[in-house]
Amino acid sequence: MTMRITVFGAAGSVGARVVAEALSRGHEVTAVVRDSARFRELPAEAHHRTADARDPEEVTRLAAGQDVVITATRPAPGLEHELVTATKALLAGLTGTGVRLLVVGGAATLTTPGGLTVVEDPGLPAEIRDIALACAAQHAACRAETSVDWTYLSPPALLEPGERTGTYRLGTDELLVDAHGESRISIEDLAVALLDEAEHPTHHQTRFTVAY
Repeated sequence: MTMRITVFGAAGSVGARVVAEALSRGHEVTAVVRDSARFRELPAEAHHRTADARDPEEVTRLAAGQDVVITATRPAPGLEHELVTATKALLAGLTGTGVRLLVVGGAATLTTPGGLTVVEDPGLPAEIRDIALACAAQHAACRAETSVDWTYLSPPALLEPGERTGTYRLGTDELLVDAHGESRISIEDLAVALLDEAEHPTHHQTRFTVAY
């Protein structure tokens, strides 16, 4: 079944792969960026729109007639707080619309094998602590929302461009690691998992995670 999907952050590393995956499945995609100069980075088959995910009214406008809204926005260094602002605006903008929200979030609140969450782990690199804290607050904002059908996708520890294999493991609140102790997935396969969830809704007002 063809779906109508709006993607915020469509020109970003994750967003671009989500758009590509959705288009490859025959869905109708509205690719949203804040700067029209980035239209040239978007596939011609997608509908190109400019909007700010931090504006609930713009979110409502772009959600009209859609089945799913996906957010893959990531703030620039130093503006990590905007992640929570945008997520709250997306939730507010979708209230009463009946449109699902899929959030590409962070791994910050996943529990590690040591029993701590990722953001609590003293080994967390200092350079990613601010975005990890923002992702933790983002997850909390979703969990506090009861009127929107949201789903929060936490990536594994390592998320990088790579190969689309179409395979992945599912988890809930624990960081998934393989037999070698690695927690990773390609962005391409993260997009596969996200579109699988969009097409076959399983996680409602909850979080899931994926990894190899």
